[in-house]
Formats: sequence, structure tokens, C-alpha cells
Amino acid sequence: MKHARFFHEGRIVRGIVDGEVIIDQAGKEYSMESVQFWLPPLTPNHMIGLALNYADHAEELGLEKPAEPVLFIKPNSSLVGHKAPVYYPNGATYMHYENELAVVIGRGGRNIKHAYAYDHVSGYTIINDVTVRDFVNNFYRPPVRAKGHDTFGPMGPYFVEKENVPDVENLELRTYVNGELRQRGNTKDLMYSIPDIIEFVSSFMTLEPGDVLLTGTPKGISHVSPGDTMRLEIDGLGSLENPVLDGRTKVSTGGETCEQVQR
Repeated sequence: MKHARFFHEGRIVRGIVDGEVIIDQAGKEYSMESVQFWLPPLTPNHMIGLALNYADHAEELGLEKPAEPVLFIKPNSSLVGHKAPVYYPNGATYMHYENELAVVIGRGGRNIKHAYAYDHVSGYTIINDVTVRDFVNNFYRPPVRAKGHDTFGPMGPYFVEKENVPDVENLELRTYVNGELRQRGNTKDLMYSIPDIIEFVSSFMTLEPGDVLLTGTPKGISHVSPGDTMRLEIDGLGSLENPVLDGRTKVSTGGETCEQVQR
């Protein structure tokens, strides 16, 4: 099943996606057009990202395959939903998207063996691991400042249970900017597979239900600017779209300047 969360008439609605409608727990149906504000489909316990996990992406950066998975933490404060704005930090010169399959842990554990890794997975979603390249001085140790800005973690539009994604190791990823195809890849090209990642991470920390693992992005990153619209697609998981706005754009919540900048 596909799960969604959104605001409707001042309240949070959780429901199951059925074609072009979302059905809440009481059986009430909502059309996609009636959704006022999409929310991330789930609230992660922790988000752990993996850098340089596609050979073609490492190659476009002039880097070799890392000797072991390169990890970083993506803060929950970066999360926004489908169609929510991503704010371009004041003074940045190179901000880009990263289309990533996100793996959601359903059953926790420590020292999870490769052969049993999928037993600990509940499902999948799409995450745009937005990054400011200005702040990356060591590609093998991506800093929080590069990836941790508010709004730098669009997620969604749905959480899809693993039973509905039977071939997760062969999903195509596509990223469009203003309708132009910029990035294309396939999860079959992951250098470290989903079981590899789960086994490695759980070897030193306990994975808990609700943890989310970002599996990396393929070749094709490029700069985006205020006024652009990013649309990320992964087979079977939907289409995640977010506009890029200037960090100084006024927001409707308080009418104040929204800097979205970590000084």
C-alpha cells in the first residue's frame, strides 16, 4: 500500500492512496486536488545518508569507490513534503538535487546479517538530498552544513510498503529541472546494496523502527536556482516535486524574511 500525510482544513490527515484518491482511516475519500499542503509521509527516527554509492556519480566528481560506505546524518529539521518550497541559502553558489531511494526500517536490530536485511525493511520513499556544494571540502566526509539546511530534505509524496515494490534492486530514478531531464540512474547500479548498507550500519549502531537510510544518488547532479522546479521520480514510488525559492523570500506564516541559512 501507499501511505500519505497532508493538511486538510486545518488538520493532519493520514490515508491510503487508491488511484487518484486518498482514503483516511474513517473511510473518507480525498481527491489529490483537494490536498492543501503535503507533509512528509513519515517522521523518521534518524536519517542516515550514504555518499558516493553510484560509480558514475563518483566518477563525475573525480573520485574512487570508497573502501567502506561513507555515511552522514541528515537532520529531521530538513524535512519538507511534496510541493513544499526548498529555500536557496543566501550567498550559495552551487546548490543541487540528489534523487535517492530511501529505505525505511520496520524492525530494528543490531548486527543484522546480509541475508536477513530485507526482513528489517518496512518500505520505501523518495528523498531529495539537497546539497550546497560550496560547503563540501572533503567528499568522503560530507559535512552537515552542506546537507542539513532547513528544507533540504524533501520526502514523499508517499511511503510505499515493501510488498508493493517487488524489484527494489532494479528501479529507475529520473530527475527533471523545469521539465528537462537532468539525472537518470537505476538502483541495480548501487555499489553498496541495501543489504550491504543495513549490515554495515547495524554493525556499530542499533537500527530502530522508523530509521531511514538514504542509498545515494546517480550521475547527473547540476545547479538549481531560485525559480527552478525539481521533480524526482522513482519507479513505483511516485513523483516528488519542489520549487526552489530565494532564502530571503517572505513566507505567509509570519510575513517575516525567511533566510533558511546556517551562518
